[in-house]
Amino acid sequence: MDIFEKLNTNLGPLGKHSELSEGYFMFPKLEGEIAPRMRFRGKEVLNWSLNNYLGLANQPEVRKADADAATKWGAAYPMGARMMSGNTDLHEQLESELAEFVGKEKTYLLNYGYQGIMSVIDSLIDRKDVIVYDGECHACIIDALRMHMGKRFVFPHNDMESCEKQLVRAERLTKETGGGILGITEGVFGMTGDMGNLKEIVKLKDKFQFRLLVDDAHGFGTMGKTGAGSGEEQEVQGQIDLYFSTFAKSMASIGAFIAGDEKVIHYLKYNMRSQIFAKALPLIMVEGALKRLDLLKNRPEFKANLWKIVHALQNGLKEKGFSIGTTNSPVTPVVLNGTVGEAATLSKDLRENYNIFCSVVIYPVVPKGMIILRLIPTAVHSLEDVVETISAFEAIKEKLSSGYYKTTELAASFGE
Repeated sequence: MDIFEKLNTNLGPLGKHSELSEGYFMFPKLEGEIAPRMRFRGKEVLNWSLNNYLGLANQPEVRKADADAATKWGAAYPMGARMMSGNTDLHEQLESELAEFVGKEKTYLLNYGYQGIMSVIDSLIDRKDVIVYDGECHACIIDALRMHMGKRFVFPHNDMESCEKQLVRAERLTKETGGGILGITEGVFGMTGDMGNLKEIVKLKDKFQFRLLVDDAHGFGTMGKTGAGSGEEQEVQGQIDLYFSTFAKSMASIGAFIAGDEKVIHYLKYNMRSQIFAKALPLIMVEGALKRLDLLKNRPEFKANLWKIVHALQNGLKEKGFSIGTTNSPVTPVVLNGTVGEAATLSKDLRENYNIFCSVVIYPVVPKGMIILRLIPTAVHSLEDVVETISAFEAIKEKLSSGYYKTTELAASFGE
Protein backbone atom coordinates (compact mmCIF):
# COMPACT_ATOMS: atom_id res chain seq x y z
CA MET A 1 0.00 0.00 0.00
CA ASP A 2 1.13 3.55 -0.72
CA ILE A 3 1.60 5.11 2.73
CA PHE A 4 -0.21 8.24 1.54
CA GLU A 5 -3.26 6.24 0.44
CA LYS A 6 -4.57 5.83 3.98
CA LEU A 7 -4.43 9.60 4.48
CA ASN A 8 -7.10 10.07 1.85
CA THR A 9 -9.59 7.89 3.72
CA ASN A 10 -8.74 8.69 7.33
CA LEU A 11 -8.00 12.31 8.22
CA GLY A 12 -8.07 11.62 11.97
CA PRO A 13 -10.62 12.62 14.64
CA LEU A 14 -10.06 16.35 14.12
CA GLY A 15 -9.17 16.34 10.45
CA LYS A 16 -12.42 14.63 9.51
CA HIS A 17 -14.20 17.89 10.34
CA SER A 18 -11.73 20.09 8.45
CA GLU A 19 -13.97 20.78 5.47
CA LEU A 20 -16.58 22.31 7.79
CA SER A 21 -14.21 23.79 10.36
CA GLU A 22 -11.02 25.09 8.79
CA GLY A 23 -10.68 28.85 8.93
CA TYR A 24 -13.48 29.19 11.45
CA PHE A 25 -13.32 26.68 14.31
CA MET A 26 -9.87 25.38 13.45
CA PHE A 27 -7.04 27.59 12.24
CA PRO A 28 -9.05 30.82 12.74
CA LYS A 29 -7.31 34.12 12.06
CA LEU A 30 -7.42 36.78 14.78
CA GLU A 31 -6.19 40.14 13.57
CA GLY A 32 -5.09 43.41 15.11
CA GLU A 33 -3.09 44.24 18.22
CA ILE A 34 -2.92 41.47 20.82
CA ALA A 35 -5.67 42.59 23.19
CA PRO A 36 -9.03 41.58 24.68
CA ARG A 37 -10.70 43.10 21.61
CA MET A 38 -9.46 41.81 18.26
CA ARG A 39 -10.92 41.28 14.81
CA PHE A 40 -12.23 37.95 13.51
CA ARG A 41 -13.51 37.68 9.94
CA GLY A 42 -13.96 41.44 9.70
CA LYS A 43 -15.72 42.12 13.02
CA GLU A 44 -14.57 42.97 16.52
CA VAL A 45 -14.80 40.18 19.09
CA LEU A 46 -14.10 39.96 22.81
CA ASN A 47 -11.26 37.47 22.92
CA TRP A 48 -10.74 34.92 25.73
CA SER A 49 -8.40 32.66 23.80
CA LEU A 50 -4.89 34.09 24.24
CA ASN A 51 -2.39 32.82 26.83
CA ASN A 52 -1.26 36.38 27.52
CA TYR A 53 -1.90 36.00 31.25
CA LEU A 54 -0.06 39.07 32.52
CA GLY A 55 -0.85 41.22 29.51
CA LEU A 56 2.83 41.58 28.62
CA ALA A 57 2.43 41.06 24.87
CA ASN A 58 1.72 44.71 24.13
CA GLN A 59 3.27 46.44 27.13
CA PRO A 60 5.21 49.43 25.74
CA GLU A 61 8.38 48.41 27.59
CA VAL A 62 8.18 44.92 26.12
CA ARG A 63 7.49 46.14 22.60
CA LYS A 64 10.45 48.53 22.86
CA ALA A 65 12.77 45.80 24.15
CA ASP A 66 11.74 43.54 21.27
CA ALA A 67 12.19 46.32 18.70
CA ASP A 68 15.55 47.42 20.11
CA ALA A 69 16.82 43.84 20.11
CA ALA A 70 15.69 43.35 16.51
CA THR A 71 17.51 46.52 15.48
CA LYS A 72 20.65 45.56 17.40
CA TRP A 73 20.94 41.88 16.53
CA GLY A 74 18.63 41.10 13.61
CA ALA A 75 16.77 37.80 13.48
CA ALA A 76 19.77 35.55 12.81
CA TYR A 77 22.17 36.21 15.69
CA PRO A 78 23.60 34.01 17.09
CA MET A 79 24.13 31.56 14.26
CA GLY A 80 24.56 27.92 15.14
CA ALA A 81 23.72 25.70 18.07
CA ARG A 82 24.87 26.93 21.47
CA MET A 83 27.34 24.05 21.89
CA MET A 84 29.07 24.95 18.63
CA SER A 85 28.87 28.69 17.95
CA GLY A 86 25.62 30.08 19.35
CA ASN A 87 26.32 30.75 23.02
CA THR A 88 26.25 34.33 24.40
CA ASP A 89 26.50 36.18 27.69
CA LEU A 90 22.82 37.11 27.39
CA HIS A 91 21.73 33.47 27.14
CA GLU A 92 23.67 32.75 30.31
CA GLN A 93 22.33 35.86 32.03
CA LEU A 94 18.74 34.80 31.35
CA GLU A 95 19.47 31.31 32.64
CA SER A 96 20.99 32.71 35.81
CA GLU A 97 18.05 35.05 36.48
CA LEU A 98 15.51 32.30 35.85
CA ALA A 99 17.31 29.89 38.19
CA GLU A 100 17.35 32.45 40.98
CA PHE A 101 13.70 33.32 40.49
CA VAL A 102 12.42 29.72 40.63
CA GLY A 103 14.79 28.72 43.42
CA LYS A 104 16.98 26.23 41.56
CA GLU A 105 20.75 25.92 41.21
CA LYS A 106 20.83 26.06 37.42
CA THR A 107 18.62 26.61 34.40
CA TYR A 108 19.05 25.69 30.75
CA LEU A 109 17.23 27.54 27.98
CA LEU A 110 15.19 25.59 25.44
CA ASN A 111 14.07 26.77 22.02
CA TYR A 112 10.46 25.60 22.35
CA GLY A 113 8.30 24.21 25.11
CA TYR A 114 6.83 21.23 23.24
CA GLN A 115 10.11 20.13 21.74
CA GLY A 116 12.01 21.03 24.89
CA ILE A 117 10.22 18.86 27.43
CA MET A 118 10.15 15.93 25.01
CA SER A 119 13.92 16.19 24.75
CA VAL A 120 14.35 16.55 28.53
CA ILE A 121 12.47 13.30 29.14
CA ASP A 122 14.21 11.51 26.28
CA SER A 123 17.64 12.54 27.61
CA LEU A 124 16.94 11.54 31.22
CA ILE A 125 15.69 8.00 30.83
CA ASP A 126 16.59 4.72 29.15
CA ARG A 127 14.84 1.38 28.66
CA LYS A 128 15.65 0.27 32.24
CA ASP A 129 13.81 3.26 33.77
CA VAL A 130 10.11 3.50 34.58
CA ILE A 131 7.88 6.57 34.27
CA VAL A 132 4.86 7.21 36.50
CA TYR A 133 2.67 10.05 35.23
CA ASP A 134 -0.68 11.80 35.57
CA GLY A 135 -3.18 10.71 32.93
CA GLU A 136 -4.05 14.28 31.96
CA CYS A 137 -0.50 15.37 31.19
CA HIS A 138 -0.11 17.55 28.10
CA ALA A 139 0.37 16.07 24.64
CA CYS A 140 4.07 17.01 24.61
CA ILE A 141 4.63 14.72 27.61
CA ILE A 142 2.56 11.94 26.10
CA ASP A 143 4.57 12.17 22.89
CA ALA A 144 7.80 11.89 24.90
CA LEU A 145 6.43 8.79 26.62
CA ARG A 146 5.70 7.23 23.23
CA MET A 147 9.43 7.38 22.50
CA HIS A 148 10.32 5.70 25.80
CA MET A 149 11.52 2.13 25.24
CA GLY A 150 10.90 1.10 28.84
CA LYS A 151 7.77 0.78 30.97
CA ARG A 152 5.39 3.56 31.93
CA PHE A 153 2.52 3.53 34.40
CA VAL A 154 -0.30 6.07 34.43
CA PHE A 155 -2.52 7.15 37.31
CA PRO A 156 -5.92 8.88 36.93
CA HIS A 157 -5.73 12.65 37.27
CA ASN A 158 -4.58 13.67 40.76
CA ASP A 159 -5.53 10.26 42.18
CA MET A 160 -2.92 9.81 44.88
CA GLU A 161 -4.04 6.31 45.86
CA SER A 162 -3.47 5.17 42.29
CA CYS A 163 -0.23 7.14 42.05
CA GLU A 164 1.10 5.22 45.05
CA LYS A 165 0.05 1.92 43.50
CA GLN A 166 1.88 2.77 40.29
CA LEU A 167 4.99 3.68 42.28
CA VAL A 168 4.82 0.27 43.97
CA ARG A 169 4.70 -1.36 40.53
CA ALA A 170 7.52 0.82 39.28
CA GLU A 171 9.70 0.09 42.29
CA ARG A 172 9.16 -3.65 41.91
CA LEU A 173 10.11 -3.50 38.24
CA THR A 174 13.21 -1.32 38.69
CA LYS A 175 14.56 -3.81 41.22
CA GLU A 176 14.70 -6.23 38.29
CA THR A 177 15.96 -3.80 35.65
CA GLY A 178 18.34 -1.76 37.80
CA GLY A 179 16.74 1.43 36.53
CA GLY A 180 15.20 4.43 38.24
CA ILE A 181 11.77 6.06 38.47
CA LEU A 182 10.71 9.41 37.02
CA GLY A 183 7.42 10.90 38.19
CA ILE A 184 5.77 13.46 35.91
CA THR A 185 2.88 15.82 36.54
CA GLU A 186 1.88 19.41 35.79
CA GLY A 187 1.76 22.45 38.00
CA VAL A 188 -1.45 23.69 36.37
CA PHE A 189 -3.35 21.50 33.94
CA GLY A 190 -4.15 23.63 30.92
CA MET A 191 -7.55 22.14 30.11
CA THR A 192 -9.13 21.72 33.56
CA GLY A 193 -7.28 24.52 35.32
CA ASP A 194 -6.63 22.57 38.52
CA MET A 195 -3.16 22.22 39.97
CA GLY A 196 -1.29 18.97 40.16
CA ASN A 197 -1.32 17.60 43.71
CA LEU A 198 2.33 18.44 44.24
CA LYS A 199 2.15 18.44 48.04
CA GLU A 200 0.91 14.88 48.18
CA ILE A 201 3.22 13.64 45.43
CA VAL A 202 6.35 14.92 47.18
CA LYS A 203 5.20 13.24 50.41
CA LEU A 204 5.49 9.94 48.56
CA LYS A 205 9.22 10.54 48.32
CA ASP A 206 9.41 9.40 51.95
CA LYS A 207 8.23 5.94 50.83
CA PHE A 208 9.62 5.62 47.31
CA GLN A 209 12.81 6.54 45.52
CA PHE A 210 11.85 8.63 42.50
CA ARG A 211 12.58 11.99 40.90
CA LEU A 212 9.82 14.47 40.08
CA LEU A 213 9.51 16.51 36.88
CA VAL A 214 6.84 19.24 36.88
CA ASP A 215 5.61 20.98 33.74
CA ASP A 216 4.39 24.38 34.98
CA ALA A 217 3.66 26.11 31.69
CA HIS A 218 0.42 27.65 33.01
CA GLY A 219 1.63 28.17 36.59
CA PHE A 220 4.82 30.16 35.98
CA GLY A 221 3.98 33.84 36.40
CA THR A 222 0.42 33.21 37.61
CA MET A 223 0.77 31.08 40.74
CA GLY A 224 2.65 31.62 44.00
CA LYS A 225 3.30 34.74 46.04
CA THR A 226 5.95 36.06 43.65
CA GLY A 227 4.69 34.31 40.52
CA ALA A 228 7.42 31.67 40.69
CA GLY A 229 4.81 28.99 40.04
CA SER A 230 2.81 26.14 41.43
CA GLY A 231 5.64 24.78 43.54
CA GLU A 232 5.83 28.12 45.32
CA GLU A 233 2.03 28.18 45.63
CA GLN A 234 2.03 24.77 47.34
CA GLU A 235 5.28 25.44 49.24
CA VAL A 236 7.09 22.45 47.73
CA GLN A 237 9.36 24.08 45.16
CA GLY A 238 12.43 22.67 46.89
CA GLN A 239 11.11 19.11 46.51
CA ILE A 240 10.58 19.42 42.75
CA ASP A 241 13.66 17.89 41.14
CA LEU A 242 13.16 19.33 37.67
CA TYR A 243 11.02 22.41 37.07
CA PHE A 244 9.98 23.19 33.49
CA SER A 245 8.11 26.10 31.99
CA THR A 246 7.59 27.83 28.69
CA PHE A 247 7.71 31.50 27.69
CA ALA A 248 4.54 31.06 25.62
CA LYS A 249 2.08 31.80 28.43
CA SER A 250 2.82 34.48 31.06
CA MET A 251 5.90 35.68 29.17
CA ALA A 252 3.98 36.08 25.88
CA SER A 253 6.93 34.95 23.79
CA ILE A 254 8.75 31.88 22.45
CA GLY A 255 11.16 29.61 24.29
CA ALA A 256 11.27 27.57 27.49
CA PHE A 257 13.57 26.49 30.31
CA ILE A 258 14.38 23.54 32.55
CA ALA A 259 15.68 24.16 36.08
CA GLY A 260 17.19 21.86 38.70
CA ASP A 261 20.38 20.80 40.44
CA GLU A 262 23.57 21.95 38.77
CA LYS A 263 24.83 18.44 37.94
CA VAL A 264 21.55 17.43 36.31
CA ILE A 265 21.33 20.58 34.20
CA HIS A 266 24.97 20.13 33.21
CA TYR A 267 24.13 16.62 32.01
CA LEU A 268 21.15 17.89 30.01
CA LYS A 269 23.27 20.60 28.33
CA TYR A 270 25.51 17.91 26.91
CA ASN A 271 22.85 15.32 26.07
CA MET A 272 19.67 17.08 24.86
CA ARG A 273 19.64 16.36 21.16
CA SER A 274 16.98 18.99 20.44
CA GLN A 275 19.40 21.66 21.65
CA ILE A 276 22.74 20.18 20.57
CA PHE A 277 21.56 19.90 16.97
CA ALA A 278 19.38 23.02 16.76
CA LYS A 279 20.12 26.71 16.33
CA ALA A 280 20.33 28.73 19.53
CA LEU A 281 17.38 30.84 20.66
CA PRO A 282 17.82 34.16 18.77
CA LEU A 283 18.85 37.17 20.83
CA ILE A 284 15.64 38.97 19.90
CA MET A 285 13.84 36.34 22.00
CA VAL A 286 16.49 36.30 24.74
CA GLU A 287 16.56 40.05 25.31
CA GLY A 288 12.77 40.14 25.12
CA ALA A 289 12.57 37.39 27.74
CA LEU A 290 14.92 39.29 30.04
CA LYS A 291 12.61 42.32 29.92
CA ARG A 292 9.52 40.16 30.44
CA LEU A 293 11.10 38.40 33.42
CA ASP A 294 12.02 41.77 34.92
CA LEU A 295 8.40 42.92 34.68
CA LEU A 296 7.09 39.61 35.98
CA LYS A 297 9.31 39.91 39.06
CA ASN A 298 9.02 43.64 39.74
CA ARG A 299 5.54 44.67 38.63
CA PRO A 300 3.17 42.74 40.94
CA GLU A 301 0.22 44.79 39.72
CA PHE A 302 0.11 42.67 36.54
CA LYS A 303 -0.51 39.49 38.51
CA ALA A 304 -2.90 41.34 40.84
CA ASN A 305 -4.95 42.58 37.86
CA LEU A 306 -5.03 39.06 36.43
CA TRP A 307 -6.46 37.60 39.63
CA LYS A 308 -9.01 40.38 39.95
CA ILE A 309 -10.40 39.32 36.58
CA VAL A 310 -10.07 35.61 37.41
CA HIS A 311 -12.09 35.95 40.61
CA ALA A 312 -14.76 38.10 38.95
CA LEU A 313 -15.14 35.70 36.03
CA GLN A 314 -15.10 32.44 37.96
CA ASN A 315 -17.31 33.66 40.82
CA GLY A 316 -19.73 35.22 38.35
CA LEU A 317 -20.03 32.02 36.34
CA LYS A 318 -20.63 29.90 39.45
CA GLU A 319 -23.26 32.34 40.71
CA LYS A 320 -25.14 31.85 37.43
CA GLY A 321 -25.06 28.08 37.81
CA PHE A 322 -22.24 27.22 35.42
CA SER A 323 -19.86 24.36 36.15
CA ILE A 324 -16.21 25.36 35.97
CA GLY A 325 -14.92 22.05 37.27
CA THR A 326 -12.17 22.04 39.89
CA THR A 327 -10.04 24.89 38.56
CA ASN A 328 -7.90 26.73 41.09
CA SER A 329 -5.90 28.71 38.55
CA PRO A 330 -6.69 31.37 35.93
CA VAL A 331 -7.66 28.69 33.39
CA THR A 332 -11.48 28.75 33.34
CA PRO A 333 -13.27 25.79 31.72
CA VAL A 334 -17.03 26.13 31.31
CA VAL A 335 -18.33 22.56 31.17
CA LEU A 336 -21.47 21.84 29.13
CA ASN A 337 -23.13 18.73 27.71
CA GLY A 338 -23.72 18.30 24.00
CA THR A 339 -22.60 16.84 20.69
CA VAL A 340 -19.82 18.04 18.43
CA GLY A 341 -22.45 19.58 16.16
CA GLU A 342 -24.05 21.45 19.04
CA ALA A 343 -20.61 22.64 20.14
CA ALA A 344 -19.92 24.04 16.68
CA THR A 345 -23.31 25.76 16.51
CA LEU A 346 -23.14 27.40 19.93
CA SER A 347 -19.56 28.49 19.29
CA LYS A 348 -20.64 30.12 16.01
CA ASP A 349 -23.57 31.74 17.81
CA LEU A 350 -21.19 33.19 20.41
CA ARG A 351 -18.92 34.63 17.74
CA GLU A 352 -21.53 35.89 15.29
CA ASN A 353 -24.32 37.12 17.56
CA TYR A 354 -22.62 37.88 20.88
CA ASN A 355 -19.13 38.81 19.59
CA ILE A 356 -17.42 36.46 22.06
CA PHE A 357 -14.41 34.45 20.88
CA CYS A 358 -13.22 31.56 23.05
CA SER A 359 -11.80 28.11 22.47
CA VAL A 360 -14.29 25.26 22.16
CA VAL A 361 -12.93 21.88 23.20
CA ILE A 362 -14.59 18.70 21.92
CA TYR A 363 -13.93 14.99 21.51
CA PRO A 364 -11.28 13.53 21.28
CA VAL A 365 -9.68 16.09 23.61
CA VAL A 366 -12.54 15.55 26.07
CA PRO A 367 -14.98 12.60 26.32
CA LYS A 368 -17.89 12.31 23.90
CA GLY A 369 -20.92 14.28 25.02
CA MET A 370 -18.85 16.94 26.77
CA ILE A 371 -18.20 20.48 25.57
CA ILE A 372 -15.68 22.76 27.25
CA LEU A 373 -15.58 26.45 26.49
CA ARG A 374 -12.14 27.41 27.77
CA LEU A 375 -11.63 30.99 28.86
CA ILE A 376 -8.19 32.47 29.53
CA PRO A 377 -8.51 35.64 31.63
CA THR A 378 -5.69 38.17 31.40
CA ALA A 379 -4.53 41.21 33.30
CA VAL A 380 -5.77 43.45 30.48
CA HIS A 381 -9.38 42.25 30.48
CA SER A 382 -11.88 44.48 32.27
CA LEU A 383 -14.75 43.84 34.66
CA GLU A 384 -17.08 45.05 31.88
CA ASP A 385 -15.68 42.26 29.67
CA VAL A 386 -16.60 39.77 32.38
CA VAL A 387 -20.19 41.02 32.68
CA GLU A 388 -20.68 40.96 28.90
CA THR A 389 -19.33 37.42 28.65
CA ILE A 390 -21.40 35.95 31.46
CA SER A 391 -24.54 37.49 29.96
CA ALA A 392 -23.75 35.88 26.59
CA PHE A 393 -23.07 32.53 28.24
CA GLU A 394 -26.43 32.64 30.01
CA ALA A 395 -28.12 33.07 26.63
CA ILE A 396 -26.31 30.23 24.90
CA LYS A 397 -26.81 27.91 27.88
CA GLU A 398 -30.57 28.43 27.64
CA LYS A 399 -30.50 27.67 23.90
CA LEU A 400 -28.42 24.55 24.46
CA SER A 401 -30.77 23.29 27.18
CA SER A 402 -33.82 23.87 24.97
CA GLY A 403 -32.35 21.74 22.17
CA TYR A 404 -32.18 24.71 19.79
CA TYR A 405 -28.65 23.95 18.63
CA LYS A 406 -29.58 20.38 17.65
CA THR A 407 -31.99 21.66 15.02
CA THR A 408 -29.54 23.75 13.01
CA GLU A 409 -28.15 22.87 9.61
CA LEU A 410 -24.60 23.22 10.94
CA ALA A 411 -25.20 20.65 13.72
CA ALA A 412 -26.69 18.23 11.19
CA SER A 413 -23.70 18.61 8.89
CA PHE A 414 -21.43 17.11 11.58
CA GLY A 415 -23.41 13.89 11.28
CA GLU A 416 -24.38 13.44 14.92
